[in-house]
Amino acid sequence: MPVTVIYTTSATATGGRDGAARSDDGSVDVKLVVPKELGGPGGVGANPERLFAAGYSACFLGAMKAVSGGVGVKVPADATVTATIGFGPRSEGGYGITADLAIRLPGVDPEAGRRLIDAAHAVCPYSNATRGNVDVGLTLV
Repeated sequence: MPVTVIYTTSATATGGRDGAARSDDGSVDVKLVVPKELGGPGGVGANPERLFAAGYSACFLGAMKAVSGGVGVKVPADATVTATIGFGPRSEGGYGITADLAIRLPGVDPEAGRRLIDAAHAVCPYSNATRGNVDVGLTLV
């Protein structure tokens, strides 16, 4: 399905998982470190999964705000989305990821919260990009 692009950005990585990544405008400039669980040294630094978790959680919260009026549920100012990203080998070969989103909506009725979450999942760009490719769990906490 074609996308009408209204915004673009870019980032460049050097050194792979044990290097650095920087956005075109310099607002993101991170050291990359391979986690110990993947055979690396670990320590302070980002990795693709951490960056994906940050992006997905922020995007999903934005999607909830975008659809809130349509579903009649106000997103509380202290709402949070925590994305937990898993990484590992796929049975078909290669590697894959999983995503679990824990959504906290203080003071929102659980049924209304579920409507909001489902509507956001239908429009969130990360949800649309992962649909059919990544197991995504959505939990209202």
